[in-house]
Amino acid sequence: MSVFVIAEIGINHNGSLDICKKLINIAKVAGCDAVKFQKRTLNKVYSKEQLLSYRESPWGKTFYDQKKGLEFGLKEYKSIDAYCKKKKIYWFASAWDIESQKFLNKFKTKFNKIASAMIVDKKFLDFVAKQKKHTFISTGMSNMKIIHDAVKIFKKRKCPFELMHCVSTYPLKDETANLKFINTLKKKFKCKVGYSGHESGLAISIAASAFGLTSLERHITLDRSMYGSDQSASIEPNGLKSLVDSVRKVEKALGNGKKVFLPEEKEMAKKLRAHLI
Repeated sequence: MSVFVIAEIGINHNGSLDICKKLINIAKVAGCDAVKFQKRTLNKVYSKEQLLSYRESPWGKTFYDQKKGLEFGLKEYKSIDAYCKKKKIYWFASAWDIESQKFLNKFKTKFNKIASAMIVDKKFLDFVAKQKKHTFISTGMSNMKIIHDAVKIFKKRKCPFELMHCVSTYPLKDETANLKFINTLKKKFKCKVGYSGHESGLAISIAASAFGLTSLERHITLDRSMYGSDQSASIEPNGLKSLVDSVRKVEKALGNGKKVFLPEEKEMAKKLRAHLI
């Protein structure tokens, strides 16, 4: 089974549909299977005090101004939906509250996504699981009990899902990647397992693909120097193409685990073992 590669645009579009479409194009050219976004209802996710707090940004001087500037509404998502259909690439989004999930339900996307922040919200998980739509579940900021409780909800609702190993630090340090946990998740939950990476560079994600992933998600950007908290841990266009190409190469190289004496090897054996005859 081919690794399902997700280009996480998230909020790296910086509120611009033009940037967003450029990122969709980049993902398509690189060979990604889908692009993903994030959707929040600001007064549900953040407190009034936080929204009114000072934060200078291109959109104003409050935290609310910044977050509002980064949120797409119905008009923008209709445009995204049409553009992705035109480009023949899947799109979906991670909702950070039930109201946002209801908003996303207006579109006939094939997938749902549980962000690591939301894996502890059982009411939200049940709301998503009731849709019985294939759901990617990120496991950052959690432990085995939290993951178990989430899996239990999706199994109860008979909703198809796959877990995504994730460490929620930005950028991820090499020594905390813990890629062997991918196999732990497979063994424990007997389900599909992917990897959602927040590291700098490509090596860890490429290595993760050698664990037999079913999905791989990385943030993408036009330029890591652009404004935004996720930009520095994102992949630029050339890097994204290199990542996808490398993952596809690893897929081919994994094989089936059975030892085969290849015809090409037999010819070589005649030469290299001639002195033994």
